[in-house]
Amino acid sequence: MPAIPQHHLDESIKLELNLAKLYTIFHDSFSDDEDFWWQLAMEERGHASLLQQEKKQPQPEEFFPDNLLAKDLQSLIDTNQRISGLVSEYSAKPPSRADAFKAALDIEMAAGESHFQHFLDSPTSSFSANIFKQLNQEDRDHAERIREYMKENSIL
Repeated sequence: MPAIPQHHLDESIKLELNLAKLYTIFHDSFSDDEDFWWQLAMEERGHASLLQQEKKQPQPEEFFPDNLLAKDLQSLIDTNQRISGLVSEYSAKPPSRADAFKAALDIEMAAGESHFQHFLDSPTSSFSANIFKQLNQEDRDHAERIREYMKENSIL
């Protein structure tokens, strides 16, 4: 197995942390939805923490799940730039409630996040993959949870 691409791992960590920042802004902006956004922000921080821990492990490369990270580095970079832009924009002026949900849904469908969901749904191929899946069982499919929340709360 080839070496873990360090830049992919770093960009994936950055993606999770950027999403946590964005969801924290939504938490602070929408009191009606603060618990929902806080939960998502905490889960994104948890994903980042798992990746950071994996980065520090002295295990052989085979321990790292080969399908955990998105293969398209440029998609990760582009998504991170987009989220950073939204963090800046929404820090200055929060979006409407509906626009916040639409932005979150769109981002969750982006390369890095949808790839992480694909990893969670894939057959377990290693001990490490099994650990990641067990730790993230309750975090599954943010996009679906956002859609369901929007439906339940009549957010268009």
